[in-house]
Amino acid sequence: MVGFAQISSFDSRLPLLNILNKTHLVLRRASTYLSGLPRVLCLCLVPVILAIPCAVSANDEKHTLPSHVPPKRSSQIHDGFGINSNLPRDPYLPWNRRWWTRLFDAGFKWIRIGQYENSSDYTSWDWVEQRRGVFAVPQQVEDYVDSLVDNGVLIQVQLMYGNPMYTSPSGKVPDVSVPALSSFHNPDRSLYSVFWPPKTPEQIAAFNRYVQWMVQHFRGRISYWALWNEQDIDYWNPFGNPEEYGRLLKPFAQAVHDADRQAQVIYGGQADPDRGFTRRALDTCQCASGIDVYAYHTYPGYGQNLNPETMDSGAYQLESPRALRELVKDYAGIRADIPFFDDEFNSIPSWQGSDESVQAKYVPRGVIYNLAVGVKTFTWILAAAPDGNEYDDFGILRGLTYHETDFTPRPVFSALQNTNALFSDTKFDPSTRITNADPPEHFRYGYPFLAYGFRSHSGKAIVAYWLAGHSFPGNVFPPLYSELTLKNTGIEHPVLIDVVSGVIRPLAWKKGTTDTLEALPMRDSVMAIADESYFDWPVLPETPSSLNVVSTGGALKLTWAAHEESKGVIIERQVLDGHSNRGTWQRLTRLPATTTEYLDSSAPKGKSIGYRVRAFNDAGESAYSNIGRIFW
Repeated sequence: MVGFAQISSFDSRLPLLNILNKTHLVLRRASTYLSGLPRVLCLCLVPVILAIPCAVSANDEKHTLPSHVPPKRSSQIHDGFGINSNLPRDPYLPWNRRWWTRLFDAGFKWIRIGQYENSSDYTSWDWVEQRRGVFAVPQQVEDYVDSLVDNGVLIQVQLMYGNPMYTSPSGKVPDVSVPALSSFHNPDRSLYSVFWPPKTPEQIAAFNRYVQWMVQHFRGRISYWALWNEQDIDYWNPFGNPEEYGRLLKPFAQAVHDADRQAQVIYGGQADPDRGFTRRALDTCQCASGIDVYAYHTYPGYGQNLNPETMDSGAYQLESPRALRELVKDYAGIRADIPFFDDEFNSIPSWQGSDESVQAKYVPRGVIYNLAVGVKTFTWILAAAPDGNEYDDFGILRGLTYHETDFTPRPVFSALQNTNALFSDTKFDPSTRITNADPPEHFRYGYPFLAYGFRSHSGKAIVAYWLAGHSFPGNVFPPLYSELTLKNTGIEHPVLIDVVSGVIRPLAWKKGTTDTLEALPMRDSVMAIADESYFDWPVLPETPSSLNVVSTGGALKLTWAAHEESKGVIIERQVLDGHSNRGTWQRLTRLPATTTEYLDSSAPKGKSIGYRVRAFNDAGESAYSNIGRIFW
């Protein structure tokens, strides 16, 4: 099969005759795939296909075009896309392995925390209140939150689930909560399961004391608070009940706003876009004006390969995210500009009829499909913890299975990194007009054509397009091409971007036009068109990772891993005096880039000492590594 990547790999320095000969061969081979298709597939001798450098007049400004999408880090983004993550823990998600810092390097601006796969996490009620009336989080949770905040990430916390001291249906409730990570998962209807929610006035009051403590404790660091996770299914025992959820939602919203007037209340993510559940919950709550964000989840065709666009065209039968949003927007009392979060979305490579190449195509498609209608997407999940009940299926990084591949990226990781860099801080631009000369719905493959124009904060345009159909394992797709006309973009020197691979190629406008591009590849993955000047952000170095601290003699020894060339590294230290679990960070030293260890002989004794490392280059500084902490 002759694909775009094969064609564009021609050496542009070849003599024109050689290029023509190669093109003739390509056309002959491609004809076997294209017979019977409409005139859309005009495989002309154009620079678009051959990646021949475009002629640039002497008056045109010449930009240095990168070969691949340059990364944009979390700290460089004002408002972008999200990721779900468990909080670190040993041994399955050790903080000193390279997985946590990758979320900063990939440019995720938001994170959703609170569950450990299908269990509770350190911020959940059963962990925070382990003795009645005593609320606390361990030092490592403070460090995790500070790591996110200091590296430019916005945090959403799910406040959940039940607490056996209060919500157990047993006639004998325990005197203490003794949570055990990954010790349960839904559906769990045992006597002391955390999935028994607060239902009585006394239970609801106890839950909201936990809520207020959390919101006050993290005020200034965390502003987004969600009630529960997938309350419409069996994370709410015995099964989702909208009236019970509505009765909890009203005092929850009041408790969050009383604790922090700047805090945002999230209607917790429904597992399904069930309008009936939402309507009944809001009718019971009578608190629509107190909801700041509405969240739902999309896994079209859970367990099988359904393309993401089916979320609005049959995956949920008569329901859909689009219909659900319309219900919420029209509900009396809801704020007119309420934001929507699709705060769990993924397409799992182990599902029937799928693989990692399908996931790498589907997830950017879903993210940009949502962006076009103003919905913020959070991919599930950064790295899976295989001590739960889901093995290593979901992570965009591979989890710990004691193989050499542990914590390495799946193909979807780089596809999302490219998506974050290109489309963060952009908004849908309704003035952009994209016309396909030969509508792909006429293709015998039955792929509808989707295209959207977006505009960055600085006014630069970027167009995303793809064929929105079923993708097959093995990264197979026929070589299809078409002509596109782009109106009202302001693009002068167009380039073509493969969002999955990140490869960038120069384009040339059709002769006699400044808005038409010939023979563009039509793919089942997102392609983008922008001006060659679009890539105007500085490229910061990757984050050092795997920081460890040990005592050796009369000093503390730091070791870490560096991942790309930089100008040097910066070491920072934090000293806690025992009266506070937070303290000021101070810079100790700057070291050469090749340095991966440091000996600190000046650390004060009898204190909790924290360290973190960051790299720097001429463009700026990377995110901080994990925090290494030791009592010295």
